[in-house]
Amino acid sequence: MRDPYEVLGVAKSATAKEIKSAYRKLAKKYHPDQNPDDPKAKERFNAATQAYDIVGDDAKRASYERGEIDAEGKPKFQGFESAGGDPFAGFRRQQAGPGGSRFEFRSGGDAGDIFGDIFGQAFGGRPGMGGGGPMPPGRDLNAALAVSVEEVATAAKVQAIFPDGRKMAVKLPHYVEDGQTIRLKGQGEQGPGGAGDALVKIQIRSHPRYRVEGRDLHVDLPVAIEDAVLGAKLAVETPSGRLGVTVPAWSSSDKVLRLKGKGLPVKTGGHADLYVHLRVMLPEKPDADIEALARQRRG
Repeated sequence: MRDPYEVLGVAKSATAKEIKSAYRKLAKKYHPDQNPDDPKAKERFNAATQAYDIVGDDAKRASYERGEIDAEGKPKFQGFESAGGDPFAGFRRQQAGPGGSRFEFRSGGDAGDIFGDIFGQAFGGRPGMGGGGPMPPGRDLNAALAVSVEEVATAAKVQAIFPDGRKMAVKLPHYVEDGQTIRLKGQGEQGPGGAGDALVKIQIRSHPRYRVEGRDLHVDLPVAIEDAVLGAKLAVETPSGRLGVTVPAWSSSDKVLRLKGKGLPVKTGGHADLYVHLRVMLPEKPDADIEALARQRRG
């Protein structure tokens, strides 16, 4: 993983405001919605998001600069950098004569072989064991995933793309919020103690049709003037498909029709509501009859 400052294109001395500004520019430029057919753009967007997650947070930034975490936000081994991150790579046994053996520090070596030498074959070749405790798992993988209102409403199956190019199918849970992270156990990198996890941060995209307020959805429905006066049954788009609604006679603009259970899922089960806002529309071209009626009513 590249240095977060390098990914965002800022100096290590950059202020929080400068870091945020740099991330916004990159996110806008490489957002998957703006580049639907460019996988490289998605990778750059994910990399920028991961970098901002580290240096855009004061506490994580300080930990990163102290060398406590790596560029993916994962803790580093402390005091074993010269051994390549292997806390047992520096030991080997040398025979000291018939009376026994001694140990000395060296770099390199295989942890599994060292366990076999020191503790015997009972521990040699047993992944996950070391010094009486479990070995650490591999690093977690992080990805940002932009999803649509329809995908959230229907708990759809979507695809996440990770910075290394790996693609992974993700089944959205019944209830998911903007900014929520979904953890996929055992889908991260392999390590001496097993695989890490895959962490997918959900971002709900803005929608050209729906306005999201809490878990409710709001949508505008154009209504011809004759339908507003006489009433009509019209089709309205919902996240799960088209639905017919009845427009009462003498409906004015901004009259609101409520469709129960057609909004986003709620924690307790079921769905919130969809509110349909009527928008009474004049004909696109001038209409003589409507003009005559208007003049008559004006007196």
